[in-house]
Amino acid sequence: MNDALKFTLSSVLSKEVKWATGKESYIDRVFNKAIDFETYAFLSSKVKTVDVSERFVDVIKTFKVRKGITPAGFRIEFRLEEDSILVIDLVRDINYDENGLKRPTNVIFSADSANPYEIEPIKNLIGNLTCNPGIIYDLFINNPKANIDGKFKTRDQVMEEIGRILGPGCDISVELNNPYDDIESLLKEAAHFKKMLSEYRLVIKVPHTGPMDKESINQLLVGDKTFASQYNQGKTEDFLRGHNLALRLQQEGYRVNFTLMFEPYQTALALQAKPYFINSFVRHRLIQSNYILGLLGAYQASQNTIFLTQLRDYLIKNDHLPLSKKDLDLLAIKDIAENMIKYRMFEDEGADGLDGVRHNLRVLKQCNLPDTRLIICSMEGPNNYPDLDRLLTEDEFSDMTDRVVITAEPNYLAQFTSTNQVVSYQRRFMNAANGQK
Repeated sequence: MNDALKFTLSSVLSKEVKWATGKESYIDRVFNKAIDFETYAFLSSKVKTVDVSERFVDVIKTFKVRKGITPAGFRIEFRLEEDSILVIDLVRDINYDENGLKRPTNVIFSADSANPYEIEPIKNLIGNLTCNPGIIYDLFINNPKANIDGKFKTRDQVMEEIGRILGPGCDISVELNNPYDDIESLLKEAAHFKKMLSEYRLVIKVPHTGPMDKESINQLLVGDKTFASQYNQGKTEDFLRGHNLALRLQQEGYRVNFTLMFEPYQTALALQAKPYFINSFVRHRLIQSNYILGLLGAYQASQNTIFLTQLRDYLIKNDHLPLSKKDLDLLAIKDIAENMIKYRMFEDEGADGLDGVRHNLRVLKQCNLPDTRLIICSMEGPNNYPDLDRLLTEDEFSDMTDRVVITAEPNYLAQFTSTNQVVSYQRRFMNAANGQK
């Protein structure tokens, strides 16, 4: 078939094809939708009536979409039903822009923010927004520099404003305030945000809950805010609370962002909850690996146990070990640290801190959840994003880029739009223009 020969849905809708009564203005929105020859040939011989789904109508009404288009965040699908009726549907998919066209890149960008003022300039460039209680309260509501004149007082006010700013093409991940609350309260909280942001945009962010339960979580809120037990010692039902909560929400029809994923070994079990998003946290894991490797190197070079003592203190401070292990044998500390570095492949492909990303993409490639995406988050410094950008061009992951969402604070991403040459050339250009008479 000649590639120059183009087909659209209008090519199929001959005079003999009826349009569903009262649906003309909806069908008109996809009248010029491009289709391939195989689809054209099939539909031309089959279709007698064309209609749109109830969801199609609801999407258009929900977002008050201007005439003649379909909104970003939805792909256009055709379904041939009985009596040769072609039903046109809109299916949620943030890889798509307006009118069912693919976004410029397979990789989707996302804002890690609850600050409406910094979301505004990036709103047309992203397909997702993520926020959690720390971002909402610490970084915005209770931060006078960010929350100008204290305009926003509550989480609802913040999320309503973000929903107003962001268009239909952007998912909005809202984290539960207290995942240790009872299930009915959590379902009520989810329903509240579904009404506010619409079922099409809302993603409920559920964290891994670790060994804590409704009572022991208070240890993190009072006194020295340390947890008495080790992060991997506790009851099965507590460790899996987040998994079961995520699965319950998924069964209730919510898309779930299953978060707080720092180590690759968390991934396969997390996928059993059928999440829409899983995560690879990059920043703190890389920082910790570098620091631990530095202390190990210092000890190996000097045999001075002060470095192992510092390592023990560091592991306790960062919750690898509980305070009760403050007198743990230093050689045992050395073994723990060395095993950690070995698992993270830090002296091999994990030297850039992205071994977890590689692992998660490999697991996603093998799993039976084709709509699940990987959010790569928590980045900082001059190398995290450039290293990630390079990783996603590797042949191994070329077929996985449409399942990747890169999220960071807007200002972090924005810095990678510039180089030193931008300044140099603008100096030259603007001086040249300024000299014109």
